[in-house]
Amino acid sequence: MMNVSQTMETEEDLLTRLHIKLYHPQQSCKGFFGLLPLGNNSKHSADEPLRLGRDPQACTFSLLDSRVSRKQLALHAYRTAQSPDLLFTVQNLSQRGRLSVNSSALGYLERMDLPDKALIQFGEYEILICRESGEAKGSFEVDFEVLAVPPSRETCMWVPSMTPVMETGSSGMNSPSLPGDLRVGLLGPLETDETLMYNS
Repeated sequence: MMNVSQTMETEEDLLTRLHIKLYHPQQSCKGFFGLLPLGNNSKHSADEPLRLGRDPQACTFSLLDSRVSRKQLALHAYRTAQSPDLLFTVQNLSQRGRLSVNSSALGYLERMDLPDKALIQFGEYEILICRESGEAKGSFEVDFEVLAVPPSRETCMWVPSMTPVMETGSSGMNSPSLPGDLRVGLLGPLETDETLMYNS
C-alpha cells in the first residue's frame, strides 16, 4: 500500500516543461552542444528570459559555434487572464541571422507566440520545442536532447521520398526479378507464368 506522501502531488511535479530537441548536421564532429546540460532537467524562473547564443555570459545556454550570434534567441514566459498555463514567446536576438518558427520568418527583435510544438530554424540548426503544461506559475523546467536526424522529419515540413510503385505492381528497374522458373518454384504457379507458357 502506498503512503500518502507518495500519492500527493508537489509543485515539482507540476512545473511546465520545455522539451528542447536540437539538431545540426555536423554535431557529431563539431560538438556544438557540449555546454548544454544534456539529459538533465534545469529549473528556471518564469520572470527571466531564457537566452540561447554563443556568449556564455549573456546567455542562459550557449552553443560552441562561432557562426552563431552572441545572443541568438530568447524564450519569454508569460501568462494570460484567459488561461492558467504558462505560455512562451520566441524572440530573434540576432541582427545578422534569420530565424524561422514553423516556417514563419522573424526579423531582429521580432517575437511570436510559441505553439505547443514549434520547429525553430537558423543557419543549419533545427530546434524542436515541445511544451508540456504544468500548474506552477513562478518557474518552469527545460530539458535538452540532441537528435540524430532533423526534427523537420517529424513535422509536416518534410516529405519522405519514396520510389513510386508502377501500376504493374513492380517497382520498376530497382527490384531485380527472378527468372520465371525460380519464381514459380518459390511462389507456386502464377497466372502470368501459365499464360506465358501456353502462348509460347
